[in-house]
Amino acid sequence: MSQDAIIVRDRRFGRDRPMARWWMDGNPWATAIFNSLSISFPRGEAFFIDSVRSFREGAPDGLSGDIRAFIAQEVNHSREHVAFNRMVGDAGYDVAPLDKDVEDALAVTRGRPPIVNLAATIALEHFTAMFAHQLLKDPAFLKGADPEQAALWRWHAVEEIEHKAVAYDTFLHATRDFGAWKRWKLRAIMMLVATQRFVHFRYRGALLLLAQDGITGWRAHAGLLRELLVRPGIARRILPHWIGYFRPGFHPWKLDDRYLIENGEADAAA
Repeated sequence: MSQDAIIVRDRRFGRDRPMARWWMDGNPWATAIFNSLSISFPRGEAFFIDSVRSFREGAPDGLSGDIRAFIAQEVNHSREHVAFNRMVGDAGYDVAPLDKDVEDALAVTRGRPPIVNLAATIALEHFTAMFAHQLLKDPAFLKGADPEQAALWRWHAVEEIEHKAVAYDTFLHATRDFGAWKRWKLRAIMMLVATQRFVHFRYRGALLLLAQDGITGWRAHAGLLRELLVRPGIARRILPHWIGYFRPGFHPWKLDDRYLIENGEADAAA
């Protein structure tokens, strides 16, 4: 169910100057949330690539081309977040414990059936698409952010929306001999597993970063929960879309948000 062409935009961000420690408008909690997400991306996107690539052989021509573009986009995302994460380290944070958490979380995927890893990938790709939708829909999420880093996150969000169905279409092709119940059960169970691990490790990562700023205990939790659930409240806003994943007949393009791609590219051009 491919939509418009997937465009590989090879861009680089923020190489020529240091990044402020609290680059999100001087807000340590918002900064910690974005930094924690970014630290998970290089290893996570390599996992996504491997999971989808395992089922590329024999895919229809249209899907095979989408997979190639998906891989190219994800490679660029990984490169830019490696650079971003290096700047987080240069700003004074020790990111090694967070990277080790990601490594440990992915270790459990080794030796699993490839279709299980693909089911985990489509769940996590849905998370990235939900976050991307909100970042592009509401400017409040990146208001006051360092312009170069805000541009990085908008670029990433545009491409996440653009390729949001590739892993899912690969899953549909890979499970074409499954019954509807077996296919739904696999993707639903893996969404629950992926959600628990994603929320646990990214929240823990944000806490670890805040502790390096001397923000611990109730102050750390209150600030994070305010950002996630109240204002701007990204976790609260994505909840209906997360629930929608469990509908029989779900497909990522049943939410047609291609207009956000156009808006994001217009912002980048401006």
